[in-house]
Amino acid sequence: MSDSSINVAKFGGTSVATYATMLNCAKVVMGNPNTKVVVVSASAGVTNILVELAHKALTKDEISTYVDQIQAIEFAILNDLGAPKLVADKLLELLESLKQLAFHEEILHRPDLKDSLLSHGERMASLLFSEVLTQQGLPADNFDVRKVLLTDSEFGQAAPQLEGIKQRATQLMAPEIAKTVLVTQGFIGSDEAGNTTTLGRGGSDFTAALLAEALGAQSCEIWTDVIGVYTTDPRITDAARPLPELSFEEAAEMATFGAKVLHPATMEPALRQNIKVFVGSSKEPEKGGTWIVRDCEYEPSYRAITRRKDQVMVTVKTPKMMYAQGFLQNVFTIIAKHNLSVDLVTTSEICVSFTLDNPPNSVLQRLNRETIEELSQICEVELEEHFDLVTVVGNNMHSAAGVSSRIFAAVSDFNLRMICFGANVHNMSMLVSEKDSSNVVKALHKSLFEAE
Repeated sequence: MSDSSINVAKFGGTSVATYATMLNCAKVVMGNPNTKVVVVSASAGVTNILVELAHKALTKDEISTYVDQIQAIEFAILNDLGAPKLVADKLLELLESLKQLAFHEEILHRPDLKDSLLSHGERMASLLFSEVLTQQGLPADNFDVRKVLLTDSEFGQAAPQLEGIKQRATQLMAPEIAKTVLVTQGFIGSDEAGNTTTLGRGGSDFTAALLAEALGAQSCEIWTDVIGVYTTDPRITDAARPLPELSFEEAAEMATFGAKVLHPATMEPALRQNIKVFVGSSKEPEKGGTWIVRDCEYEPSYRAITRRKDQVMVTVKTPKMMYAQGFLQNVFTIIAKHNLSVDLVTTSEICVSFTLDNPPNSVLQRLNRETIEELSQICEVELEEHFDLVTVVGNNMHSAAGVSSRIFAAVSDFNLRMICFGANVHNMSMLVSEKDSSNVVKALHKSLFEAE
């Protein structure tokens, strides 16, 4: 199916946290007659509790407390809806299923059970939000996205199977959206065997973009609690301001280098099918937001500044590297074998330094003794932590006169541990001490955006 008038709207956890916030979302949906598919995250706080249940060894009392906390969030919304019996019965079924998984003795050792447990947040939120829409006069059906969003079986970080998603969306969703609005779940899918999978944290944006691509939609709206994408994180400086537009390339760079408002993978389907992406606040939709498009009217040298925290720098050193063929290949083969992703790289005659992103329980967990031992067989290895990566995102930065000198002048009072510039026309990245990073961002923002 391809109908360019279709819009897919995604609402984040804070947007569907309560009945009152869900009413805001309902107004947004009803304000755009082209919105045919609504993707929701779990209500704020629910996924964090589910993660605790899935990953921590807890006592039965602790598990019961967590389950009660989730139930309180869901029941508050249900009661504000007047607790219609059909919805109440389905919600109780989901809560019972959640409880059984939470108490399952194998939950800590079974990735498939973890994903099944984690899926319940989105499944409950979509059930409740479809009822909110219906009660507001817009008939909506709660659609199980697992029937369409086919993935591989890499539980916890499943990869979507694009052809399968398109076929299933055309067969199962397209006929329905001609008649009603479908409210479905972000973040979750299923493999060929029908097992529930998840796309990783933040995967609801990705889900919305994948469904928009599969249905040939014209636009995909990401509704959150901020008015679009800002020049930098407004929590770092109150001088940050929302951007009216971004290119796909700029948005992808920002997402990759730490902008939390977008999931990095969201841009891939949008770019493939030229789907316009909008980011706005469900609390204040009248204030507009940011449009992300293929071609912007204005493409400045500096568009935004991002920060990605908790970076690890690895330096590998050997005199044998001089004139040695294959050394770099051997190093990166070991890194790839342990599923680690390298960001910045700098080299000299006898050593190579590179950075690794370090989200909680990820890099340092995988960069284990075994990895270090393998590297140590071919070189000296030094590991440094407590860095943040600050990136200036823009356009044609490698060729525009004065770009680098202005950036370096702004941060001349700080120690830059590593710099990466020139390999990409859209960014300059610098590794700085975590204690300096907020001030580095402020100094850059003042020089690049407040002096205009």
